[in-house]
Amino acid sequence: MQNDARDESVGDDMKAITLRNLPPDVAKAVKQKARREGLSLNRAIIRLLEETTGGSGSRKEIHHDLDHLAGRWSEQEYQGFVEALRDQRRIDPEMWR
Repeated sequence: MQNDARDESVGDDMKAITLRNLPPDVAKAVKQKARREGLSLNRAIIRLLEETTGGSGSRKEIHHDLDHLAGRWSEQEYQGFVEALRDQRRIDPEMWR
């Protein structure tokens, strides 16, 4: 098959491609990604291709839907926790005879 042979020859020498008849929803998604991440359209398309193909620049998606469950302790909360641990870490020598 002629197409298969051409597909195998695609390698690092592929510098540019031309996309025609890009569906409007796809074009909109590319523009939104570029705007959201401060990228050029070209860089946004490359990033999308990398993400969907597992290419060299692919990154794991970071989710923020559980961020509200995480937080930091105030100094007072931390000191209370340390105090509670101090009591639990106290060794009773009578128990070890």
